[in-house]
Amino acid sequence: MGEWAFLGSLLDAVQLQSPLVGRLWLVIMLIFRILVLATVGGAVFEDEQEEFVCNTLQPGCRQTCYDRAFPVSHYRFWLFHILLLSAPPVLFVIYSMHQASKEAGGAQLAPPCARGRAEAPCSPCALRARRARRCYLLSVALRLLAELAFLGGQALLYGFRVAPHYACAGPPCPHTVDCFVSRPTEKTVFVVFYFAVGLLSALLSVAELGHLLWKGRQRAKLLPPPPPPSLPSQRGDPDPFGPPAYAHRSPGGDSEGEGGSGHSKASLATVRQDLAI
Repeated sequence: MGEWAFLGSLLDAVQLQSPLVGRLWLVIMLIFRILVLATVGGAVFEDEQEEFVCNTLQPGCRQTCYDRAFPVSHYRFWLFHILLLSAPPVLFVIYSMHQASKEAGGAQLAPPCARGRAEAPCSPCALRARRARRCYLLSVALRLLAELAFLGGQALLYGFRVAPHYACAGPPCPHTVDCFVSRPTEKTVFVVFYFAVGLLSALLSVAELGHLLWKGRQRAKLLPPPPPPSLPSQRGDPDPFGPPAYAHRSPGGDSEGEGGSGHSKASLATVRQDLAI
C-alpha cells in the first residue's frame, strides 16, 4: 500500500488547481479505482493463472491456453491504466511546483499585482495564469484520451463477461483442450464494475473539459478591450521662440474682402479637421 499512498498524495495536490468536477474525478480515482483495486482486485485476480485448470497433462499446454485466453492479466492491465491516467495530473503538479519555485525566487522583482496591488495591470501575472490554465486544460484532454483508449482496449481484450469455460486448440496441445477459469462470476462483476467506473470517469472528464472551455470564454468576454492606439497629430509643435498665433493675422484683414474671408474659412476648416481627428 506504500506505493498507492505515494500516488494518492501526488493526486491530492491536483485538487488545489481543479474545479469541482475535477475534484469529483479525483475522488472516484482514489476510492473506486486505487482503493478497490489495492484491496479487492489483488485477492480476486492473484491466483488466476494457478487456478486455470485444463484437462490435459501435456507440458506447456496449460500455459499456452492461458496466454491465449488472457493476453494481458486484468490486474496488470488496470494497474497500467491507473498509472497512465495519473501521469497528466502529476505532470501538471510538477509544472505548478516549478512555476511556484521560480516566483518565490524572484519575489523581490515581482510586478505590483504579484505583491498584492491588484489595481495595477500586470501582463506577466496574467500570462502565467493563462499558461497554467492551458496546461491544466491539456492535462484534462490527455486524461480523457487515455480513458477512452483503455475503455476500448478492455472491451476488445476481455469483453464484459469472464467465461467459465475456454476451449483451446493448437500446439503444444495434442487436441482440443477444455480449460476452466476460477471464480468467473466474481470476476465478471469486477470487470463490469471497473468498466462502469471508467465510463463515469470519462463523463466527468468531458464535463470538466467543457466547463473549462466555457469559463475561458466567459473570462475573455469580461476582459476590458485594449485602448485604441493614439493617432499622431497632423499639426506640428509650435515654435517656442516664434511670435504668438494672433501675430500672424493680416493687418488688412477687414479690407481684403473676399480674400480675407477665404483665409478665415480655410483656417476654420483646418480646426474642424483637427477636432474631428
